[in-house]
Amino acid sequence: MPLIPEEPQIHESAQGPRVTPATGRTAPTPRPVPGPRPAAPPRPGRPGPVRPAPPVQRTPRDGGAATKPGPAQPATPAAPTAPASPQIQLIPASPEGAVDAAEEAVDLLLESGRAPGEVLVITTGDPHPWAAHELSFGETAYWAQHDAGDDVFYTGAAVAARATSRPVVVVAVNGGSDGDAAKALPLAHSLAGALLIVCGDPQQINAVLGAGV
Repeated sequence: MPLIPEEPQIHESAQGPRVTPATGRTAPTPRPVPGPRPAAPPRPGRPGPVRPAPPVQRTPRDGGAATKPGPAQPATPAAPTAPASPQIQLIPASPEGAVDAAEEAVDLLLESGRAPGEVLVITTGDPHPWAAHELSFGETAYWAQHDAGDDVFYTGAAVAARATSRPVVVVAVNGGSDGDAAKALPLAHSLAGALLIVCGDPQQINAVLGAGV
């Protein structure tokens, strides 16, 4: 009968071939594999919820401190303006023709829409014929017409200071001394609200009112 070969016996001590390290070299020591780190112990402190951080203060863009709106300041009243000087118009005329020139100026004023009560006429020499006629009835009646203010009023330079201002004053330099004209023209200028018309010698008028009239 055939021979059955014996099965090789495996000894427990046989664990396979061993690798012999090279001469002069040592085998590396295996490092431990890191595992999960334990949780850090809580820091000592007051128990309770976490306090929120304080809000961050924003700085203005311009870098300056923010200004708080203050109370509104009251408006400063505007300073009163000085009254405008009247316009001056010069009509050349001789002493003999000054009254006629003044009459023409008055007619033009009335035709342009001026009311008769807005016009005052002053003469430096002889009184205007209308004034001489009205004065014959007495000064009271004469000045009463002035106070009524409903018609053109004629007066002389000597008493013109009694008259009140009107929008238009017409001066007829029809004689009298240089002193009379020197007093009448500044007075007429102060009485005129918008327009001063002077009928007379331009050189004499410029000497009183100044150059450039």
